[in-house]
Amino acid sequence: MTDLFPRVFETERLRFERVQPETLDARELYPYVSSESGIAEATQYMTWDPHAHPRETMEYVSHVGDANDAAESGNYALYPKLGEDGAGEFAGNAGLSPDWDRRTAEFGIWLRKPFWGRGYSGERADAFVELAFARLGLDAVTVTVVDDNDRSVRAIEKYVDRWGGRHDGHFRHLRTHGDDPVTLHRYSIARNHYETAGVDVDLIVVE
Repeated sequence: MTDLFPRVFETERLRFERVQPETLDARELYPYVSSESGIAEATQYMTWDPHAHPRETMEYVSHVGDANDAAESGNYALYPKLGEDGAGEFAGNAGLSPDWDRRTAEFGIWLRKPFWGRGYSGERADAFVELAFARLGLDAVTVTVVDDNDRSVRAIEKYVDRWGGRHDGHFRHLRTHGDDPVTLHRYSIARNHYETAGVDVDLIVVE
């Protein structure tokens, strides 16, 4: 199968490597995503919980690798490049999940706390917008965020505004978080926004 999603690409400050068992060692990833790593704050609004044991991390890497191979998603480990604090260190994970029949994709990201506040989310979003429209031929991208996740709301609104996108609205009890229903904001960027925004994206596909 021809790779729809690049295996490795770079932006100005980040290197993205597609998650595969052969490229991301679950034993090395586990300390960053375990329940003992202090990651609970970073995953507070995520749809997953810190991993309880290394096997859970191994199963996660295997599952994501299969989805990547089948072009069901593009899921990447993020590493700051030389010149950045923590260069070469695992900084987090970002995904682009297409609904091929609807010609749309949804964005997702989580970053380890030491890498918050650097603008990495927006840099990743710009790259994913470029991939979604220029490489994958999709017609719209979306992102949802829990109502009271103010930090993520600010980051999302910044890049959505840069691309001329829009806030689609609030959706009450759209999903559960733990045992509780949550209200989500949804934002979208359509192809016509992408084509007229005039944003210069620094993206280099390595392989």
